[in-house]
Amino acid sequence: MIEPIIRLSQVLKRYRGEAPVLNGVDLRIEKGEFVSLMGPSGSGKTTLLNLVSGLDRPDGGRVMLDGRDLGDLPDRQLADLRLRTIGFVFQGFNLLPALTVERNVGWPLQFAGCSAREARERATAALLRVGITNQGGRYPSELSGGEQQRVAIARAIATRPSILLADEPTGNLDSRTGQNILDLLRALNLADGVTIMMVTHNALAAAYGDRTLEIHDGRIIRDVRVPSEQHKVAALVGAGR
Repeated sequence: MIEPIIRLSQVLKRYRGEAPVLNGVDLRIEKGEFVSLMGPSGSGKTTLLNLVSGLDRPDGGRVMLDGRDLGDLPDRQLADLRLRTIGFVFQGFNLLPALTVERNVGWPLQFAGCSAREARERATAALLRVGITNQGGRYPSELSGGEQQRVAIARAIATRPSILLADEPTGNLDSRTGQNILDLLRALNLADGVTIMMVTHNALAAAYGDRTLEIHDGRIIRDVRVPSEQHKVAALVGAGR
């Protein structure tokens, strides 16, 4: 059997001795899947992303990423794994206001060992990939919310990650702009084979994925595969057609 790109086995996570935020979670995500995570606030969705990324460590169980047990990796190797393997997209964009668009996208590349020239070239290519052209010299405050999120996605994919973790990526956007971002994420998934885990409260957004996981009280209570026809419906409804 081929090893999944993400595998969780009986994962437990609790904070300050409280009830577990995640309680015995088992999960397999195959390479190239687009998985949506839904559930009420506090159900453990963001905690799950943090564990997959190695930003947090489980209190029990195992988190495997592309065959590697994250529990066996020291902090420095985890940081390198995040830099080279995982891209992050957040609800709040998290762009650095003092840096231009190009430098916001390019600075992780220099941390990854790229020369300044290569970082500029790859940043430009990533911006073009997400539909941002001729704006590399502008600052985040000069962009719309949708443009800022596209820049954030460009930053996430510039390192050519195999996994993209998105936490409410359309939460701060109007419905039309949000749908454009979802279209972009789906295109990256289909064209580039990027594995995506996306937290969302929106059932229509969740339908862009191949699977929807429903999390409640720290457990996955439902794992539903989304029919391909439903992707088309989600896109049509989101576009108002």
